[in-house]
Amino acid sequence: MAVQEARQGYGTRKYDTRGHDTHRGGCTCGGCTCGAREGHRRAVAAFLLKRDELAAGQGLPAALAHSAGASRRWVSDELTRSARAVGERGRAERDAWLAGLWPRTVGVVWGGVGVLLLVQALTAAAGAGWTVARTAGLVAAAVTGGLLTAAGRLHRSRGGVLAPLIGEDNRLSTSRAAAAGVVLLCGYAVLVLAVRLVAASGRGQRAELVDGLRLGRSAGLLTVLAVVCAVAVLARWLVGTRVLGQRSQKVRAARPRGADLLTDDAGRGSFTDVQYVAVTAAAVVWALARLARRPDRLPDLPWGLAVLVVVSAATYLAGKYAEGGRPVIHSVVRAREAGDLDAPVRTGDDIEIRGAGFVPPGAGGADQLARLAVRIGAVHVHVPLVPVPGGFTNPTDTVVTVPVPADVEPGRVEVQVITASGAGTNPCVVDVVD
Repeated sequence: MAVQEARQGYGTRKYDTRGHDTHRGGCTCGGCTCGAREGHRRAVAAFLLKRDELAAGQGLPAALAHSAGASRRWVSDELTRSARAVGERGRAERDAWLAGLWPRTVGVVWGGVGVLLLVQALTAAAGAGWTVARTAGLVAAAVTGGLLTAAGRLHRSRGGVLAPLIGEDNRLSTSRAAAAGVVLLCGYAVLVLAVRLVAASGRGQRAELVDGLRLGRSAGLLTVLAVVCAVAVLARWLVGTRVLGQRSQKVRAARPRGADLLTDDAGRGSFTDVQYVAVTAAAVVWALARLARRPDRLPDLPWGLAVLVVVSAATYLAGKYAEGGRPVIHSVVRAREAGDLDAPVRTGDDIEIRGAGFVPPGAGGADQLARLAVRIGAVHVHVPLVPVPGGFTNPTDTVVTVPVPADVEPGRVEVQVITASGAGTNPCVVDVVD
């Protein structure tokens, strides 16, 4: 569909040299959310059109048709320039999208307050009428909503209320989201008790509310709070340490998505994330139900549920420790096409590097693939992009093919792959002959 749009649109609209619409047919300047989104969409359409045309052999200069190496390099350079334009438009769209997100997050917060008001009114009409506990719940919800609104405005350029949940890789953090849910629950429960304490008239009633904060009654909830907050801190430290030690690879996402809470960096469903979110959400729902039944004390979580959260958190941390890994080269061989004779590696030949982890999770876009490089001796070779309809055959996560440049000195040389995340593989020694 994007390719068809590009073919139709390029015949009727004016575009600049990078494939951007010059305000005919819609703003694509990137200064507003709609313009940034439209500019990114058209840049993607232009890239897909160019990739499929080059994959079909169209648009190749006649002077390069006689040289397979030169034509491959020219195709790769053209796709790299187009992919960088897509990346620039994507970053502009991300910034505009984040800046326009905070009013929607504030709307969701106050929509939740409105839903609580509606539920309170309906239950009051069907039950014993309006009570002080219902008023305390609404006042606590309004105070919480006001605090979240103020925090969202302070971080309006970073997604508003969601800013503390966005990690350094520009994805929503599962551990931070779980901790935020429990922290909000505890803060809301304390505000409910505070409002009821202010409204209490008798000494016995005030003593009962203060007694509701006793450690023995809220030990389960406090244990869950301590565990989820510790997991949020440990997960950040663990991931950062593994990335700095090149034991794991991280690339920035285009923008945060709700699915990040349940998937890994590549967008695949993650068991450890799903079970952690499900168990923590169940504990929060249970605590809210207990607070609704007994608004004069902090929710008392059963120890069985608290232990379940602890087990789930431990599983999540174990999954964080086990995921990812350093890219590794298994072997390097001379690339051979059908009909070629077997021979040693010489300058000008293509070598096929076999291994794993060459494309980090989330780095499958063309602008990320174009950052892949191979160090052969003292020469750094950028991996050429080889297009086919719908994707690329080079590079892949397990195989990278590059030519041996003429500047490589004959003899035993080391080959090392540098991925888009900046991580380097183990060196592999190859013999290059004259």
